Amino acid sequence: MGLTPLEGLVMGTRSGDLDPAILFHLHRQAGLGFDELERMLNRESGLKGLTGTGDMRDVAAAAATGDAAAEPALEVVRHRLRKYVGAYLAVLGGLDAVVFTAGIGENDAGLRLRTMQPLAHLGIRMDEAANAERSKEARRVSTADSPVAVLVVPTNEELEIARQTAAVL
Repeated sequence: MGLTPLEGLVMGTRSGDLDPAILFHLHRQAGLGFDELERMLNRESGLKGLTGTGDMRDVAAAAATGDAAAEPALEVVRHRLRKYVGAYLAVLGGLDAVVFTAGIGENDAGLRLRTMQPLAHLGIRMDEAANAERSKEARRVSTADSPVAVLVVPTNEELEIARQTAAVL
């Protein structure tokens, strides 16, 4: 995340990274002002803008039934994830692990698999059985011999909020 939550990946209602000149284009072509642009990029874009819903579960279910907008929207998400993995690989000079977390990262085995399999040339080997298992525990979903570990690490946002609140008090 950068200055705002707009930077980064495509989210439920947020656009993620985009060409900054899109703002000029939307202002000129659609007559949108700053407040409208901000609302659109934060609340009407991302999965919602691509499919009509910002809930990944609904998009995945729609894709499974052949919805024309859902599968391309999922590919946008997977593409952006792979793009960020590649960008951080270049910046860090190597790759030890890719970690999936939070709601989608923890619960969407299909997204993890279809995002990571095309990165096999980077040393990522997915264990499909381990990836398909559901668990509340942190776990490895890549093969034991994979040079790059793919991990699923559950979050506990409520606990972290409580810890930070206690630290302030």
